[in-house]
Amino acid sequence: MALDRDHVLRSAAALLTRKSTATMDEVARAAGISRATLHRHFAGRDALVRALEALGIEECEAALDAARLDEGPATDAVHRLVREIEPAAGLLAFLYTENQLFEGEEQNQGWTRIDDRVAALFRRGQRSGEFRIDLTPAWLTEALYGLLASAAWAVSEGRVARKDFTHMIVELLLGGALRREES
Repeated sequence: MALDRDHVLRSAAALLTRKSTATMDEVARAAGISRATLHRHFAGRDALVRALEALGIEECEAALDAARLDEGPATDAVHRLVREIEPAAGLLAFLYTENQLFEGEEQNQGWTRIDDRVAALFRRGQRSGEFRIDLTPAWLTEALYGLLASAAWAVSEGRVARKDFTHMIVELLLGGALRREES
């Protein structure tokens, strides 16, 4: 029987999202395979995390494409982006806490591509007058990432209803990012 790598990665992501300290034995059990089989495909936790990183980047880039960031008002594009990224939010919340992914020369350039695309959306919203200009696009991007991770954790813990994920993130982010009219 061939190993379904995608199934193993998604099982690992689901487990590690709930329990970031899970052992490789627990990951193997969650995927329905032996630890030896898991080890043949992922030499250790670092290799597994790197594979999850690649999956997370792939899912983020797919969500960015599906959200059509260049179409319509920037506020609508932010709403679409949050909605499209929701299925991957748990995985991204886990990856967000894996500091080794974001340090040094080994950083995957996929994160830079994602950062650039999201920052460009906020920059577009600033140019159109939708977003405040006193908050940098880089900061708005980081704020979005933090809200996505926090909402994913809150949903997984049952503190926030899954149906409210997009609404709560967009309302909080844009409520703070919308340009205020001078009186």
